[in-house]
Amino acid sequence: MRRVLLIAVVLISACGGDDDEVALPPAGGRVDYQLGGAHPPADGAEIVVRDVTAEPAPDRYGVCYVNAFQTQPGTLDRWLAEHGELLLRDDGELVTDPDWPDEVLLDTSTEANRTALAEIAGRDLSRCAEAGFDAVEPDNLDSWTRSHGLLDDGDNVALAALLAERAHDHGLAIAQKNAPELGEAGRDAGLDFAVAEECEVHAECDAYTEVYGRHVIEIEYTDNGRDAFAAACAARGDDISVLLRDRDVVRADAAGYVSEWC
Repeated sequence: MRRVLLIAVVLISACGGDDDEVALPPAGGRVDYQLGGAHPPADGAEIVVRDVTAEPAPDRYGVCYVNAFQTQPGTLDRWLAEHGELLLRDDGELVTDPDWPDEVLLDTSTEANRTALAEIAGRDLSRCAEAGFDAVEPDNLDSWTRSHGLLDDGDNVALAALLAERAHDHGLAIAQKNAPELGEAGRDAGLDFAVAEECEVHAECDAYTEVYGRHVIEIEYTDNGRDAFAAACAARGDDISVLLRDRDVVRADAAGYVSEWC
């Protein structure tokens, strides 16, 4: 049985039609963002985000990270062998993320593809639920912006809606990761809260709080300097979760580790 601290329980309507109860992260709760590897949560952390391959932190609200719109590093050969038709191509060449060239964009452009991708990602969602996580963070929702015009926001929101339905069926809340330009579309697709990277740097934070209220987790990074983090704390630190992390989100025992709250 999952034990969750200080969480707000809300009723949401999943895409399938029936109401399901999911627990949202504590509004304004301290977040430990551990994508670089699991380690004991920092004192005072109420929310711990870990990769789908990790176990949730005991006695914390657990968010499970899944790369749902691009391939995970190290998995391309398997995708090519098993689901090559679901990889995005431009004139026959695989379309990769320019910032993460070992990640290939998934082709969300057709209903058939989205159904197949939801089935594949659904295995990760099942694993998140079985492990005892409380929510899922599907990354790269904004992959259409890197697709050479081959995808659009509607394609990705349609897949997000399928993932939201599956997440809610498992009792998991589901986050909108980045993509502030969606406005209410993410909420309409069934997404429950937001994880926003560098929204202070890009002046985007209001786009999330206007839709999700206090249920926003803001992450600023040290390579942008500390001014953005200080400004975020001054503007929203009393209302939402604001965290400063090193860009590589390394473990607490690694060189370069930074994890600070307002």
